[in-house]
Amino acid sequence: MSTPMNTTPTEEDIDFDDVASELEDRQSSPPTYEIATYPADFTLEVLVGKWKSKEIFIPPFQRGYVWNQVQASKLIESFLVGLPVPSIFLYTESDTERSMVVDGQQRLRSVFYFFEGFFGEPNARGMRPVFSLKGLNEDSPFANKTFADLESENETAARRLKNSVLRAFMLRQLNPNDDTSVFHVFERLNTGGTLLHNQEVRNAICAGSFNEMLHECNSYGPWRRLLGKPRPDSRMRDIELILRFFALRHASDRYEKPMKDFMSKYMSTHKNDDSSTIEQFRKEFHEMIDVIDSELGERPFHLYAGFNSSVFDSVAVAVSKHIDEIPRDLKNRWDELAKSEDLRENVMGGTTDVDQVRSRIRLAEDALFHD
Repeated sequence: MSTPMNTTPTEEDIDFDDVASELEDRQSSPPTYEIATYPADFTLEVLVGKWKSKEIFIPPFQRGYVWNQVQASKLIESFLVGLPVPSIFLYTESDTERSMVVDGQQRLRSVFYFFEGFFGEPNARGMRPVFSLKGLNEDSPFANKTFADLESENETAARRLKNSVLRAFMLRQLNPNDDTSVFHVFERLNTGGTLLHNQEVRNAICAGSFNEMLHECNSYGPWRRLLGKPRPDSRMRDIELILRFFALRHASDRYEKPMKDFMSKYMSTHKNDDSSTIEQFRKEFHEMIDVIDSELGERPFHLYAGFNSSVFDSVAVAVSKHIDEIPRDLKNRWDELAKSEDLRENVMGGTTDVDQVRSRIRLAEDALFHD
């Protein structure tokens, strides 16, 4: 499932209590990876073939095609006359061997459209303009020509275009064997698009049954009430909170900093889970949210400034682990915990440190469920 991405916050977005440790984690540099980077020279004909067979794909979170026909025409002319064209970057997925476009989609789409004969994507009526080379010198032998024109009138030029080479830098993660480096690759190399939030990248790279379930959970009424916002966050940070719950609920004993990589690995591991497992995840989330919604009061995790992710994850995990033993005085226990200095100390600094993560979950469990 892909969702159109807004590039600026809206009034509907969640007001987060972003403590320094959360911001630092979100912007953290990658741990040690072993990544192979090597050049590969592909002819345009080969690239078009790979595109048609879906060996090359553009992740849906990248901005759409924005070049006009003159810009695209001048790129095609550059190949025809032998001018240099900047390289592209492709990331090879270890499990599929498909190549994800990291940087260079405007160039690639321009080539693909010209070979197809039509410019851009279909409009609302399914129509596309013919792609003839516009904006060239009027004396150019290629001015106003389509690819079909070249093939019928100038076979040499058509052959030259098909055999023109576009250099690609291929990136492949060697160690660890989990493709987690792709998130950091996009941070460093995606020069043409808007700076992405982590969950927007996961939304495309980890597409599958688990991601669809996250989106479905995100529309659950009691969850929207808990967040205090009826509509989804434009940067998918509400969906990231749901992912954070599942990751800490089931893998907190394996938690390693940074939090963003921990969540990415967890989502990648579960992206294609079977239907029964997905249904169990959904049931687990709904049950936990129902208890919080009915017992803890309105917007319980807006304790200090905005919505505090660390308060949420600790309480959510504790409630879920004890879903069959909810005490009658849960609200009173929560009220005491919410105003305690112990909770503040555990959720306002170092919130992605290993000891701090486990400490606040233990604190929530002890305060809410143990006498």
